[in-house]
Amino acid sequence: MAQDQVAFRMQLKAGNEEEYKKRHDEIWPELSKLLTEAGIHDYSIFLDKETLSLFAILRLKKENRNDQLPGEAIMKKWWDYMAPLMEVHPNNQPKTWPLTPIFRME
Repeated sequence: MAQDQVAFRMQLKAGNEEEYKKRHDEIWPELSKLLTEAGIHDYSIFLDKETLSLFAILRLKKENRNDQLPGEAIMKKWWDYMAPLMEVHPNNQPKTWPLTPIFRME
């Protein structure tokens, strides 16, 4: 099955590193299920401790509903929960900056 790889950056606010990790370690089962059902898998987030930039990379199944996630109630609830920890838009969706692929080896 064909897959697309997506990478983007987010920005954590100072002093929230441990709480951000804790909340993801305890990710809600219903959110995990929603992401999987939307066609997202192999999802990782990395932290640059110097800049507090978060680097996310995920794979999308060819048939996915990633673009519909912002309309889902559980997604909005997660954004509200995470908003105090990171830079967000007025609706609490995390601000993201796309990353351009430069090199990949499989």
